[in-house]
Amino acid sequence: MEVDLESVRHALTERLDELRRSTDSTADSRKPVELDQASVGRLSRMDAMQMQAMAQATERLRSQQIVRVQAALKRIDDGDYGYCVACGEEIEPKRLAVDPTVPTCFDCASASRR
Repeated sequence: MEVDLESVRHALTERLDELRRSTDSTADSRKPVELDQASVGRLSRMDAMQMQAMAQATERLRSQQIVRVQAALKRIDDGDYGYCVACGEEIEPKRLAVDPTVPTCFDCASASRR
């Protein structure tokens, strides 16, 4: 395999830290919106609710990314990184270079989309 595991581990660890920092820094934007019309006008409240929904959707995506990064780090620790979790064949190094968290080879990924 042509993949430098220490470089990948370092990049994944940095990505995980970045995702966690983003989660922490955006916590306020995901809090419930104040419904008291005396303190916030109707349109402002609707804007706040829309912003909250977008922040929650972004956090869901971020959480999925965290899970993928953690799974890739576990595969490195277990000695399984770079091998498809579905068929066990080697994942193309170019595919891993594009997305180091990818768990499957191209064939298995294509088959799961059908």
